[in-house]
Amino acid sequence: MLMAEGNGTLLKPVSPYAALLIEHGSERVLAVSDIHLGWEATLIEEGIHVPSQTNKLLRRLERIISITKPDSLVILGDIKHTIEKIELEEWRDVPIFFEKIRGKIPHIKVIPGNHDGNVEVLLPEDIEVAPQQGMIVGDVGLLHGHTWPDIKLLGCETLIIGHIHPTITFRDPIGFRITSQVWVKAPCDRVTLVRSTLRHYNVRFKRDEDPKAILKSMFSIEPRVKSLIIMPSFNDFLGGRAINRASIARDVIFKDFIGPVLRSGSVNFERAEIYLLDGTFIGTLDRLSVLE
Repeated sequence: MLMAEGNGTLLKPVSPYAALLIEHGSERVLAVSDIHLGWEATLIEEGIHVPSQTNKLLRRLERIISITKPDSLVILGDIKHTIEKIELEEWRDVPIFFEKIRGKIPHIKVIPGNHDGNVEVLLPEDIEVAPQQGMIVGDVGLLHGHTWPDIKLLGCETLIIGHIHPTITFRDPIGFRITSQVWVKAPCDRVTLVRSTLRHYNVRFKRDEDPKAILKSMFSIEPRVKSLIIMPSFNDFLGGRAINRASIARDVIFKDFIGPVLRSGSVNFERAEIYLLDGTFIGTLDRLSVLE
C-alpha cells in the first residue's frame, strides 16, 4: 500500500507493523509512535499484574529495522507511559530499550509526546530530542499530535501524527466485537489549518484577508498541506480509540478527538481512508461508521 507521494518523498507502511518508512532521495527514515514503555506499572494499582512487554516491543522494532534498513529512526512521542512522573519501571526500561536500539541504528530522534515529561533524563546522551512542534523529512511534517505544528510544517504536503491510537470496532452477526488497529489518511483543508495555526501563534489579520498569502508574505512559506496521516500505536497491548464509533457529525467528531489539528476543523474525517496494518483498504470512515 502506498499512502502518499510528493516531491520525491515516498511513504511506505511496513506491513504488517505499525511503522512507516519515509524515503526522500537516498535518505531512509523509519517512523514509529506511541511505544508507552512501562505502561504495565499503572495496572498494578488496579490489581492487574502483567509481565513487562518491553522485550517484545524491542524485538519487534529490531525486526523492522532489519527488514527496512533505515538510515535513522524517528519516534513520534509517548516513549514512556506515565504523564507527570517517572515510574521505577520507566527508569529501568527506557534506557535499556534505547541502548539496545542504538546498537542497531545509530541516528535516533525523539519528538516528545504528552506522556514524555522529563523524558530527556532517561535517554542516552546521543539521542536527539526534537521540538514538540515537530520536524520535517522531505515533504513530510512529523509531530506527536498533542500540540500545534510548527508553522514551517504548513509547507509540507503531508502531516503525520500519532497520539490517537486509532482502531476500528465491528460486531459480527453473533455479537462478538472485533477490534483492529488501523492507519488513517484524511484530506486536510489547508486554508482552515493555516488560519487556525496563525491565530494560535498570535498572527493578526483581518477576516477578509487570505491566510495563505499572509503565511507566504510573513514567513516565506507556501502552504501545501493536503492530508493528515494518523499512525497506529506501536504498543498494540494498549488498545485504542475506536474511530468508527464516533458520530460523523462534524461538530461532534472533532470534539471527540484530542489535539489542536484535529479540533481545528481542517480535517475531513468523513472522507478519511482507513487501512488495516496488512495494507488492506477497508473504506472511508463515513461508510464504516454505519457498520458497527
